[in-house]
Amino acid sequence: MEKKEFWFVVGSQSLYGEDVLKTVEMRAKEMAEELSKVLPYPLIYKVTAKSSKEISDVMKEANYRDECKGVVTWCHTFSPSKMWIDGFDKLQKPYCHLATQYNREIPNEEIDMDYMNLNQSAHGDREHGFIGTRLRMNRKIIAGYWRDKDLVERLSSWMRVCIGVDVSRNMKVMRFGDNMRDVAVTEGDKVEAQKILGWEVNTWAVGDLVAEMNRVSDEEVESLFSLYSTEYLINTDDIDAIKYQAREEIAIRKMMDREGAKAFSNTFQDLYGMEQLPGLASQHLMSLGYGYGGEGDWKVSAMTAIMKAMGDNENGSSAFMEDYTYHLKEGEEYSLGAHMLEVCPSLAGDKPRIETHHLGIGMNRKDPARLVFEGKPGKAIVASLIDMGGRLRLITQDIEAVKPIMDMPNLPVARVMWKAKPSLKTGLECWIAAGGAHHSVLSYDVDSTMMHDWARIMGIEHVHIGEDTTFEAFEKELIVNDIIWKFK
Repeated sequence: MEKKEFWFVVGSQSLYGEDVLKTVEMRAKEMAEELSKVLPYPLIYKVTAKSSKEISDVMKEANYRDECKGVVTWCHTFSPSKMWIDGFDKLQKPYCHLATQYNREIPNEEIDMDYMNLNQSAHGDREHGFIGTRLRMNRKIIAGYWRDKDLVERLSSWMRVCIGVDVSRNMKVMRFGDNMRDVAVTEGDKVEAQKILGWEVNTWAVGDLVAEMNRVSDEEVESLFSLYSTEYLINTDDIDAIKYQAREEIAIRKMMDREGAKAFSNTFQDLYGMEQLPGLASQHLMSLGYGYGGEGDWKVSAMTAIMKAMGDNENGSSAFMEDYTYHLKEGEEYSLGAHMLEVCPSLAGDKPRIETHHLGIGMNRKDPARLVFEGKPGKAIVASLIDMGGRLRLITQDIEAVKPIMDMPNLPVARVMWKAKPSLKTGLECWIAAGGAHHSVLSYDVDSTMMHDWARIMGIEHVHIGEDTTFEAFEKELIVNDIIWKFK
């Protein structure tokens, strides 16, 4: 497993004398050690920086050390901000300004000038914050007492965002064929995506995949089939269809791993030499942390992998999703999301079933096996990344997933039903006005704040549809953003 950690850099200056600096270092080490016990990744104390050179050196080292996924700074004392200019100018890793202090309370009897000289984070963090603003840094600012649950949760979320940033900057997407013909939103500027987001997006022929499938051994297929039998309920007599999906999965995974790819896409219009569109194969690959995009949608495939990496255990409950149909009964408005075959079982509310059914679209010669399940209830978001022509826009919307209000016995696909925020009608109007795609990533453990932080670090636009959104205010935001982003 790759080592992942975050660096804790503390600001001070030499004027305080050695005794104060030793105390600052001791306390900073204690804070880093204690926080590391409750954060998802270790927070490693690096230095109490007292000069421009110390700051520049540690920032350059952070850039070159792959295990460092971000830098957290704090000023226990006053740290003159001009010392930070060169280091911040060089820093390429995500950055969080932690505005806290070692002691929770002011000690009424003990406070004197010696105490004030040592405990002046309120002084130091404001000077430190100015230079971040002056340099126009895309930083995360987290204020509060360092032992408080709220601060730990916010810092934990930011760390998970940084993992998503790291995955993005090393993302390779394997496209099997092109995108679905005549579809607009699945198009996009791959050069811009690589420049801004770090994604390498390239195409492999479906014939290459078929050749890889032919090299998969029967023993490999039987082994994966055995795993399917353990993880899922088999609800079909067509065992050959399941084993064919296993062969597809093994071949896709081998090709991706060989190229270092973390996400893939395909389309039902291009299945040259294949009997089935990968269904169960794609679903199980997503359960392992790979991203997927249907109809050749490489943007949503990469975003699926990124958001899964931002979730619990770096493979959270995030999945490729598509808006299918609405329930518009007054007072009971719901969206129904699904896809023909490919929804990740991390969303499942119960043990998924493997079934085979006819797929009435595309070039399938045999009925493909797929996982069928209902999504679990809970708070979630849907996220869509679109190419606006000259810039990228990320759209997120808060939703409340529910147990489906009907059984839908004749719909043999994985599906999720949800209430959109602020309502189906207003939310839909805002989503359409923003240009949101019919494909999205649905996530239970990544929220809109995390996606906002990710977009800020990556340098792209983000708009959010939530409980308090009105169409009028949202439309104005889009107009203002159009003006602002033309000058970026």
